[in-house]
Amino acid sequence: MELHEQEQPYQMAVEYEVVPSPAVTTEPPIIRRLDESVVNRIAAGEVIQRPVSAVKELIENSLDAHSSSINVVVKDGGLKLIQVSDDGHGIRYEDLSILCERHTTSKLSSFEDLQSIKSMGFRGEALASMTYVGHVTVTTITEGKLHGYRVSYRDGVMEHEPKACAAVKGTQIMIENLFYNMSARRKSLQNTVCDYPKVVDLLSRFAIHHNNVSFSCRKHGATRADVQTIATPSRLDAIKCVYGVPVARNLMKIEVSDDDASSSVFTMNGYVSNSNYIAKKTTMVLFINDRLVECSALKRAIDIVYAATLPKASKPFVYISLTLPPEHVDVNVHPTKKEVSLLNQEVIIEKIQSAVEAKLTNSNDEKVYNEQMVDPSPSALIPYSKNTSISPLGSGSKSQKVPVNKMVRTDSLDPAGRMHAYLQVKPGNLEMSSNLNIVRSSIRQRRIPKENADLTSIQELLDDIDKSCHSGLLDTVRHCTYIGMADDDFALIQHNTNLYLANVVNLSKELMYQQVLRRFAHFNAIQLSEPVLVSKLILLALKEEEIDEEFNEECNEDDDLKSKIAQMNTDLLKQKTEMLEEYFSVFIDPEGHLSRLPVVLEQYTPDMDRVPDFVLCLGNDVVWEDEKNCFQSIAAAIGNFYAMHPPLLPNPSDNLQFYKNETSKRSHDGENIIEEDHLEDEMEHELLAEAETAWAQREWSIQHILFPSMRLFLKPTTSMAGNGTFVQVASLEKLYKTFERC
Repeated sequence: MELHEQEQPYQMAVEYEVVPSPAVTTEPPIIRRLDESVVNRIAAGEVIQRPVSAVKELIENSLDAHSSSINVVVKDGGLKLIQVSDDGHGIRYEDLSILCERHTTSKLSSFEDLQSIKSMGFRGEALASMTYVGHVTVTTITEGKLHGYRVSYRDGVMEHEPKACAAVKGTQIMIENLFYNMSARRKSLQNTVCDYPKVVDLLSRFAIHHNNVSFSCRKHGATRADVQTIATPSRLDAIKCVYGVPVARNLMKIEVSDDDASSSVFTMNGYVSNSNYIAKKTTMVLFINDRLVECSALKRAIDIVYAATLPKASKPFVYISLTLPPEHVDVNVHPTKKEVSLLNQEVIIEKIQSAVEAKLTNSNDEKVYNEQMVDPSPSALIPYSKNTSISPLGSGSKSQKVPVNKMVRTDSLDPAGRMHAYLQVKPGNLEMSSNLNIVRSSIRQRRIPKENADLTSIQELLDDIDKSCHSGLLDTVRHCTYIGMADDDFALIQHNTNLYLANVVNLSKELMYQQVLRRFAHFNAIQLSEPVLVSKLILLALKEEEIDEEFNEECNEDDDLKSKIAQMNTDLLKQKTEMLEEYFSVFIDPEGHLSRLPVVLEQYTPDMDRVPDFVLCLGNDVVWEDEKNCFQSIAAAIGNFYAMHPPLLPNPSDNLQFYKNETSKRSHDGENIIEEDHLEDEMEHELLAEAETAWAQREWSIQHILFPSMRLFLKPTTSMAGNGTFVQVASLEKLYKTFERC
């Protein structure tokens, strides 16, 4: 009994201590299969880490397409817009359906192909990843096709069937609202300002390696590109164009090779900076088998050489192109392909380091100090003008300030009054100036059609343009700054201290007319997706004229008369089809179908709603009997057709009432007033969306196509000074005089 009493407390204590905790008995979590959309979005976040990742993938695709020109446009660092256009071989219509699916590629078909891969892309993940984190639109045309296709993608699949459209050679890929569904990443990127500089740096690196390709990169809305290169056979010239003359003149060519199969097999060529080059950070551009990559071990090895050889640990500029057998390079080691793994990497780095050290040691004994020769005479330092007193500047005198009423806000990238404008030209600079003029001339010849023609009548028309050119307006057009649209017809522009209203319809009409004459017999073509009967177009134009004349009885014609007019004009144009096709790229087939129109300005398509009026104008207004008048009237008709007229639909911002449906109009006119909450349902949504798109596209074309083209091509006529094309609305100097009294 005592034993039982003694054991009982002990047994109770044991039972209390070994009672299991509820956490110990919890079942393990269930393993679930992730939804495919979640998997794809996670993978997309690894491949497209930031906007520059998307730009890199698209540029590599363009290079794989054997492009000779690549243009990049970026908005808000790439978060709102990335647009990459090239002139490569394009994408087949049959491939558009799977273009943006994961793991679809034309670069390889089996894993063994990786051992000999030469293209920059191979996984088939880049475009797919972009569709999971942004809105992707692709416009493409292949060689030999009459028109291109445009299609949008979301989450790897097409949103609609490809639509036929006018397109220039190659492919344009546009990504909008990048990371719209990844709020954390988008917010973190919005707080940084380094994304666009990263894109510029990326384009600069591609431009100096692929020097046979022309590159351009600019911000959306900017008139000047931050990177602008042309194809050149010299890599040193490419470096000079991108990084500047001070960098290029301080570079040394370096070449290393090894064909010992037991240690390493490679060839290396490039440029490294000499002892005269001074910079605060290292710039290293490394391409391995034409692939832009990073190699921290190689960069560290070269930094060690410069730190040990040069005083003050100057940072170098290094460009290296390394070529190895494809089987010695593993390209599949990083989601963004920015790193590769090399066979015998340590040996290769050691040999490159030794070659750089030997090159740098030799150059360190030949340090050069550059001098600038300046004529000390006052006439060379001070530009002469009637309002400037010519006197030597004393050592303590201050430079004359620009009067406040003459100060002009200018682009910070192109500051006025650079020092070289005041330096006397030395004989030694003549060669450089001559070379610069040659380069500028070659660029201008590529961008501006030749203004000579075999036909005397065309040359006479071009001479008439030169004779009637207004020199004052020419300076205004060449150097004006676009501000914005004041109304449907006028744009605000600034030139020096003056503000003008410019009639964009008149300006675009004259620009197109002059371009037609310059491109005479050398047009590219816009192929219509569906040929249209000329007779139907003329009938449609005649009916529109009837509507415009408000059905006046004396102006109305019966349908038979309209049909006869349409048939007569059609027969006339069919007789002239050979001349229209050869000289103006307007093609009308023997059955009377219009199927082709000219390209007057690159990247610009006219308003196709005005085709009927254009065809009627060709039939009625052209003077076919006289050669010069014939060409002039055809050019005028094309110029009027291509001019940037306001769209036929009213501007929604000024006339929203037009887009309310009939039920809504009756309800508002009568006693029953519909609540404001339902106004959105009363709109003709499709018509309203079409109008908003048309007006937005016109304003974009005016800013980004019309005015840049005007600065290059337009020679404004004397008549524009008095017919209201240019109207001065403000002068800074006069405003200053008015308000300084207050």
